[in-house]
Amino acid sequence: MAGESDIPYEQVLENVRRFYSESMIDHAMNPRNVGELPEADGYASDTGDCGDRFEIWLRIKNDTITEARFWTDGCAAQIACGSTVTEIIKGKPLTEIHRLTARQVVNALGGLPEENKHCALRAVAVVKEAVKDAILNGREPWRKGYRKRQG
Repeated sequence: MAGESDIPYEQVLENVRRFYSESMIDHAMNPRNVGELPEADGYASDTGDCGDRFEIWLRIKNDTITEARFWTDGCAAQIACGSTVTEIIKGKPLTEIHRLTARQVVNALGGLPEENKHCALRAVAVVKEAVKDAILNGREPWRKGYRKRQG
């Protein structure tokens, strides 16, 4: 009986392509903007139903998102959604983020299976919480010193 490691990479990729777009596969395999952002202006995190973490850090200048980073120990779809949402929001004014939707993330990825669409919803929700955090930190700068990364 052949083990999973005996299956050629090309065959695995061919099987994955039956469910996921090239864009989703690219963002999952080569995620953009991964990792903590020291001295972030905004931060938010969420723990999913299955125990995976999703975190977003934002850098803001003149009420515009100049840098966005994420980290997750979630599935490939969550990685792709984190990568994509950080690309979408860079350069956007804070006043536009309330219009950000999961559909925009899904469309940018070329679609997602129904069972993975919650990953896009989660990415957008955490971004919006990070923007709220940034706004509060702008009004009350002392708050940043009390922020703790949950883990």
